[in-house]
Amino acid sequence: MGSIRPLTADELYKRCDPDEFTFETTADLEDLKDVLGQERAVASLRFGMGIQHPGYNLFVLGPTGLGKHFTVREFFDRQAATEPVPADWCYINNFADSQKPSTLCLPAGKGAELRDDVAKLVEELRSALPSIFDSEDYRTRKQAVEEEIKERHDKAVEEVRRGAQEKGIGMLRTPTGLVFAPVRKGEVISPEEFEQLPQEDRTRVEEDLAALQQRMQTVMRSFPQWEKEGRDRVKALNREVATLAIAHLMDDLRRKYADLPQAVGYLNALQQDVSGNVDEFLAPPESPLAALISGTSRGGAGQTFFRRYEINLLVDHRSGQGAPVIYEDNPTYQNLVGQAEYSAQLGALVTDFSLIKAGALHRANGGYLILDAYKMLMQPYAWEGLKRALRTSEIRIESVGQMLSLMSTVSLEPEPIPFKVKVILVGERRLYYLLTQLDPDFAALFKVAADFEESVDRNDGNTLLYARRIATFGREEGLVPFDRGAVARIIEHTARVAEDSEKLSTHRRMLTDLLRESDYWARQDSRRVASAEHVQQAIDAQIHRSDRVREHLQEQIQRGTLLIDTEGERVGQVNGLSVLSLGPYSFGHPSRITARVRLGKGEVIDIEREVELGGPIHSKGVLILSGFLGGRYASDQPLSLSASLVFEQSYGGVEGDSASSAELYALLSALAQTPVRQSLAVTGSVNQNGQVQAIGGVNEKIEGFFDVCELKGFAGEHGVLIPASNVRHLMLRRDVVQAAADGRFRIYPVETIDQGIEILTGVPAGERDELGCFPEGTLNHRVEARLMELAEKRATAGAAKPVQVEV
Repeated sequence: MGSIRPLTADELYKRCDPDEFTFETTADLEDLKDVLGQERAVASLRFGMGIQHPGYNLFVLGPTGLGKHFTVREFFDRQAATEPVPADWCYINNFADSQKPSTLCLPAGKGAELRDDVAKLVEELRSALPSIFDSEDYRTRKQAVEEEIKERHDKAVEEVRRGAQEKGIGMLRTPTGLVFAPVRKGEVISPEEFEQLPQEDRTRVEEDLAALQQRMQTVMRSFPQWEKEGRDRVKALNREVATLAIAHLMDDLRRKYADLPQAVGYLNALQQDVSGNVDEFLAPPESPLAALISGTSRGGAGQTFFRRYEINLLVDHRSGQGAPVIYEDNPTYQNLVGQAEYSAQLGALVTDFSLIKAGALHRANGGYLILDAYKMLMQPYAWEGLKRALRTSEIRIESVGQMLSLMSTVSLEPEPIPFKVKVILVGERRLYYLLTQLDPDFAALFKVAADFEESVDRNDGNTLLYARRIATFGREEGLVPFDRGAVARIIEHTARVAEDSEKLSTHRRMLTDLLRESDYWARQDSRRVASAEHVQQAIDAQIHRSDRVREHLQEQIQRGTLLIDTEGERVGQVNGLSVLSLGPYSFGHPSRITARVRLGKGEVIDIEREVELGGPIHSKGVLILSGFLGGRYASDQPLSLSASLVFEQSYGGVEGDSASSAELYALLSALAQTPVRQSLAVTGSVNQNGQVQAIGGVNEKIEGFFDVCELKGFAGEHGVLIPASNVRHLMLRRDVVQAAADGRFRIYPVETIDQGIEILTGVPAGERDELGCFPEGTLNHRVEARLMELAEKRATAGAAKPVQVEV
């Protein structure tokens, strides 16, 4: 165990040699058309795009910043350009039931053409029909009908009058209407004269008057029917005249759209409706002031009436070049499935088919729809609306109130539109797994997962591809070329971002930001080619913009506000390492970890957990320590200690198990009463067998302790203990590597707790001999002896009997 050597400078940083490249600058490289390192995801995209069975929609998953949106959009744009342009969709008035608008499906470009043709037709009819109905021929025919009805009226009345005259009774016109009265020699008999007539004559006259009155009432009851017949004949005449007037216009349109049965059917329905509403075309135009005051047109004769003949072009593909690829940035329910808007008239909200607006589902119909999963799930009912459209294969426009049956007012019920779209959801992995687990419909509707990788293997082939990727991004952004040294430095930095010297990060946003900022510093330096110096300047500037908190903590350590020892030895005290993340920036920070032991019942108390500052993973790591102590030192006797562990001066939450090895070192030091070198810091998790396991953020942790040692001065053999399995992840800063090369700072790779405790204390850990005993003087022997002592004291205290005192 004493043979553990510090890592060499070459093991702390895997350099990319610029001489490995044959190009001078990225201007010499070809563009990279393929997606680097995403073979699995690209294969999934191709499969999901090619398979046409229901439910094979895609979920593109991976961390943010990998360029998933860009890759998906570019991929589907290329495919969509080879596919046919989908049809136009229109909503038209349902002349039989205006509350249920009908759909009209036309070839791409025909929707706008038909809409304009119909609008032109209506304008022509509004000017042509009044002229035709003002012609002499029409007035003559209409007058003939009216005179015929009037003649029937007059003839019927005249027959009654003659019948009355034959009976000596006259028919008189009064302001209240026609009345009958007895006459003599052409003069109406006065009441007094009538009373002087013989009773027989008076009775006969009264009977005649009653009969005539009854006959007149019968005739009068026939008048409304005759007038209705007259109006019907006038309407029939109007339809006949209107049909003849618009026939040539309609025939021209029907011939133009003869190969589109839906369009011809609509034109026939329009002609029939125009013929039945000729009066609306003949009414004088309503003044703008009257329309503004009334809010609606008088008798339907104004502009509102003629909206019934408009065509609502919902989706227009006249300028389309292939299938549509739509990305909806704000996927609310209305923006997805569309909506019927309302307008205010006389204080009431009204709507019609012309106020129906398309949603993203309509615009993407026949193509591809890209949605951000998180944004859509944040919008009420948007997810349910999308699933409904995918399940039913139709787009049904309803308000949220209608969908939830919360509205009782009359609203539109537009005819559903057939729906055929490949939906691509883009989101993080946790959303994919949560939806898979919690939504039973998700797995049936999104059968294809395209999982993007965060890194790619660092080898000669991929390194050259990465250089081409840098060249491609640079040309897309209009940046200066990058020389070989700059490319090599970028590759080294991406390995650092990937937290693995044998990998390269595929994080698109990180790379483009670094290229833009390197270009900025090159231009500031009046250089036409960016060098490694400019790349390093960009990296340093990124860190400087974000490291205010790190500098503040370093200052507190230097001034002694935060207690961190980098010299001497202490019992039960170890320098642990943690990583603090502030947005995209992370940095390492040392913390003092202390342990105290006493007689107890085998409890290892995590003070952070007791005060609810420790997370579950950290608590798990502490509980593992009890398993390690019991398994190694107290397998045949009770563990009789009570130990407490704490991060000193920690006032926030503590999570993760990367400090569990440091906590175990502190606990072993306290049990053995053996001091630990404070010039060393520790990171790594531990299992119950005493094996040290890999952790994350190893570079930041080492650099954090290095900065503290540099502030306080390198007075001894400073260094850090890391898990041996983390060696391949090392991509340390240049100053740390140089200090290691100079022997001022050491990084020790350890595999077990025994190896680590030897380095920290300078005391051999010791291994059990054939008799199962640790050699005397070893640290394990001291720990075991201390635990046996505590067990004996606990047994003695338990065996003591209380003294009974009688009172």
